[in-house]
Amino acid sequence: MPEKDSIENYRGEESYNDLKTEQLMFHYGEILKLIGEDPAREGLQKTPERVAKAMGFLVSGYGQDAEEILLSAKFREEYRQMVIVKDIELYSLCEHHLMPFIGKAHVAYIPNGHITGLSKIARVVEVFARRLQVQERLTVQIRDCIQRALNPMGVAVVIEASHTCMQMRGIQKQNSTTTTSAFTGVFLSQMQTREEFIHLISNKLR
Repeated sequence: MPEKDSIENYRGEESYNDLKTEQLMFHYGEILKLIGEDPAREGLQKTPERVAKAMGFLVSGYGQDAEEILLSAKFREEYRQMVIVKDIELYSLCEHHLMPFIGKAHVAYIPNGHITGLSKIARVVEVFARRLQVQERLTVQIRDCIQRALNPMGVAVVIEASHTCMQMRGIQKQNSTTTTSAFTGVFLSQMQTREEFIHLISNKLR
């Protein structure tokens, strides 16, 4: 049974989230009016609520600490070879147009006395992706978080994504993809190590 303070804090957070949802619902209703729609018509009556809840989920990463996630499953281990987690699906919102970009992340690190649970690497990607983002910053945030939490000999991150802001509007290039990378430690100083990582994930890159 949770302590009383914990229950009260949870209910307070729940009320706060309900308030934010109500505020978002109001503004999305106003947006529907501004684009020439009628929020009262049958098909749109619940749309502001649905969109508000969807937005709350899509930016849920703001309420999570990615570094704490890694530290919660940090273990001493003398393994000093490359650890790679490939094909981590990611879904994020471009901060410029609030349109989705979708892709995969490939993450590697070389332990220096500590490892973390493999699922935690995917969780880190998820936490940073569930915020308003640009792909370049997302790549660096994942890299830096792992470096700070585990202090490995090096970290490598490659993200490949398709951006709907390019595919559905503007230049409208439907088949374009963007690849970004970020490295620390031996992945920067040792070309052979970096090339090994690229080789191991190359069959996953288009």
